[in-house]
Parts: sequence; C-alpha cells; structure tokens
Amino acid sequence: MAKVELKKPIVEEIQSSIKDAKSVVVVDYRGLTVEQDTKLRKTLRENNVTYKVYKNTMINFAIKGTEFEALAPYLEGPTAIAISTEDATAPARVICKFAKEAPKLEVKAGVVEGQAYDANGIAKIATVPSKEELLGKLLGSIQSPISNLARVLNQIAEKQGA
Repeated sequence: MAKVELKKPIVEEIQSSIKDAKSVVVVDYRGLTVEQDTKLRKTLRENNVTYKVYKNTMINFAIKGTEFEALAPYLEGPTAIAISTEDATAPARVICKFAKEAPKLEVKAGVVEGQAYDANGIAKIATVPSKEELLGKLLGSIQSPISNLARVLNQIAEKQGA
C-alpha cells in the first residue's frame, strides 16, 4: 500500500472535523506533562471541543482551500488543534484559561467565525463570555426592571392597605 493511501484517511478525518467548525485553534503543547495534557483534554471535551494532535503536513493538506488556510504559516513544530462546531469562543477560552496554570502550553493562532487571529487575537477572544453567559446577562438585565416595578407596586399596595 502506498504512503499516500495511508495518509488519505487522516486528511479526510481532519477535513470532516473542520467542515462545520465555527473555530479552530492551533497550539504548541511541548512541555506539558501527561497529567496536564489529560486534564486539558478532559476540560476541552466537557466544552464540546475536539482536540487532537496531527502532523503538520496532514493539517496543511486538509486546510488547503478552506477558510482555515490562514493557519498554514503557524504549522511548525509540535501542533495540536482544538475544533469547536458549537461555541466559537470555547477553544480559545478553555485553552487560554488552561495556559495560565500550564505556561508551557502556547497558543499559535486560530480562526474564529472565518476570521484568522494570531496568539494575541485568540487571547482577546478568550475573554468573550460563552453564548449561555451572554444570554443569562441579557435576560437578567431585561428581568431586573420588571421585578423592581413589581416590588414598588407591592410596597404601594401594602402602604395603602395599612
């Protein structure tokens, strides 16, 4: 069997992973202990993020002609990719948070919602709250004036009843 035939399924696996991806973040995992890597993978899995180590050439073949092609210059040295199809900020948020406790983990770059970012850009995206948090804050700000009005009306009714 030729080498190309052996590599084709790996490239297809990467392509299928990034096909519907909202974001892809590329990291250098050199220097992480097994314990740290296991913890990182578990945290990413809990946030519905796929995290895998691939050869750079395989990633290059898979991203060619896609919106993720901007990652090609960053594919040097050991590379792992974190892919999210649900929450666009989840890979950046989880990896940047984890990098604070494991400084050896280095974000190289990423593509979020079709826009390419370097490591600094990904760090800024990591500060954006998740969709659920933003919805919660929105609902809280909508609900607050209504509950304040209800309290005032209740106090007025109690005062008139006394």
